[in-house]
Order: sequence, then C-alpha cells, then structure tokens
Amino acid sequence: VGAGGKSAGERFFQKCLAQDQGRTPAEHRDWRLSIYGVIQSWTREQGALRVERMCYLAGVSRAGYYRQLVDSEPGEAEMAMRTAIQEIVLAHRRRYGYRRVTAELHRRGMVVNHKRVLRMMRTDNLLAVRFRKYILTTDSQHDCQVYVNLAARMTLTGINQLWVADITYIRLRVEFVFLAVVIDRFSRKAIGWALDRTLAARVAVTALRRAVASRQPPPGVVHHSDQGIQYACADYLEELKTNHMVPSMSRPANPYDNAVCESFMKTLKQEEIYCNQYRDFEELSEHLEEFIDHYYNRLRLHSALGYRTPEEFERDTAGTATSGGVQEAATLKYFAPPHQEAPITS
Repeated sequence: VGAGGKSAGERFFQKCLAQDQGRTPAEHRDWRLSIYGVIQSWTREQGALRVERMCYLAGVSRAGYYRQLVDSEPGEAEMAMRTAIQEIVLAHRRRYGYRRVTAELHRRGMVVNHKRVLRMMRTDNLLAVRFRKYILTTDSQHDCQVYVNLAARMTLTGINQLWVADITYIRLRVEFVFLAVVIDRFSRKAIGWALDRTLAARVAVTALRRAVASRQPPPGVVHHSDQGIQYACADYLEELKTNHMVPSMSRPANPYDNAVCESFMKTLKQEEIYCNQYRDFEELSEHLEEFIDHYYNRLRLHSALGYRTPEEFERDTAGTATSGGVQEAATLKYFAPPHQEAPITS
C-alpha cells in the first residue's frame, strides 16, 4: 500500500486505463504495446506484482505479452523465463522435474520447449531433488484367504469404482514407523492415510475408515491391495464387508499389479521423506498431512492425468455422468473362450 492508501495493483490498473486504447486496429496495437512496456518496467522495478496479475488488471493477454517480449527483447524474455522457472521450482520445494515445470509454464501462457527448460534448470542448479531408491517390503507368508486380481481386468469410468491400498515404512532417527494409504485409482487422489508405530492391521484399517468417511462410497467398490497379512486378515476383510466392498489382490511378488500405489510411495519418499529429517513421530505426521492433503491432491501436477492435479481431474471428469445423473459403470473382463468373451459391469 502506497501513498493515498492505494495498493500497487490499483495504481497500476489506473495508470493503464488512463492511456487511450485507440479506435483503429493500429492505434489499439500501439496501446497494447505501451501496456506491455509498462508491465516490463514494473517487472524490473519490484516484485510485488506478478506478470499474470498485471496482465489481468490491464486486460491484456499474458501469452501475447511473452510473445512480444521474445520478439522485441530476447534477453528480457530469457530473464522472464528463468524467473518463472525459479518461482515454480521454489513454490514446489524442488519437487518438480523439468516436465512438470514445462507444463506449469504452458499453463501460465509461456511458449517453451521442455529441452530448453531442462537446460535452464540444469544451469541454475534447479533440478528436482532425488536421493534414494524405493524399497518394497510385503509379508505375504500367511494362511489367510487371498482373492483374485479384479483390478487388472477393470476399465474405469469414474471415481469410487476402484480403490488401491498399500503400506510402506519410514525411518525416523530412533524408530521405524509405518504409513498406510488408500488411493482412488481413477483420479490418483489419496483419499485416506494413517501413520502408526506398529505394522499391525490397525494402520491399514484406520486408513480405510478415513477413506470411507471422506468419500462415502456406494456399494460395490473394488478394493485392491497386495497379499500382505494386514489386508488379508479377518479385521480388514470385515471392514470391507461392512462397507460393501469387493476385495482384489495382486499376484505374489508382483508390484506392477499395484503400480499406482507404488508410484505414490515413490513420489512421497523422493519428494518429501528423503528431503527432510524429522524430529519425531508428530513432526512427520504434520509434514505428511501437508504433503498428501494439500500438496499432492491439490497442487501437484500429474503427468498421467494430463498434467492436472487429482482434485482438478475429478472436477473436469465430473460431467461425464449421464443426463439422468447416474455415472456410467466400470466394465470388468473375465477369462473365457474367444466366442464367449464379453464385458460385464461391476
């Protein structure tokens, strides 16, 4: 807020509107170029306003501004590109690689090749932080009943048709703790998670209960997991039965059957766990809540979703329901001779 109690945005807006927009195409082009000049000068002077905000206030195209900048002053365009890349990388705590940075630049109206973004990020030492490889541990040596893999045969059309679940361990300074997650396979949104100091079934049950409370799913949701004792035990199967869910399990020692959960765990460890040192269980829990509920579901762009966030993807696909308001059912293929093979709805 400056003199007279006006914000920088208000002063900028009034300064732009004070200029004559012209009546002919040539005069309007000159006006637009003058606006671009004001935006450029303000970008050099202070960082209170972003280019996106200034273009919005002045009523001009952000993409047009960047195109003009490339044509008139390539050096300024290069600096604007580097500044935008740094903003994105820092906003996402160096979790984004060059592909997601490129996608975010495109969303901002900037035309740039992913190879150029990679080159800039490498030069400016802004490449995403990666430290360790993911380690898979599953205890499937038990006498509990296991179930056929239904997930591999499903074609999804919406949310709450297939949920996938998994457990991983996290090492703290003086102890190991265990994280259970439940993910909606269609949107890849983490809909339930729980943290516990033991690998008992309660950590998986708690994550499932939180997912059910969050989604209130209809009957018939297929729940897919590995064959670990936590998911095959009576307590967990009773929870599935209570919520009218259908169990499905991966083949033994085959992580590809539950690739979405494996991918989530890898992302979580590389972008959050390995980048921090936690004092205790409580601090880790706070960081997980921020990463999963706020960052992963709402802010992080997913390449498998067309570089959209899970919540954005769910909003975009919500209109696929039929005119009667009933979502089209998923289809399930079963093994049969070729002349008998046909999809059935789940």
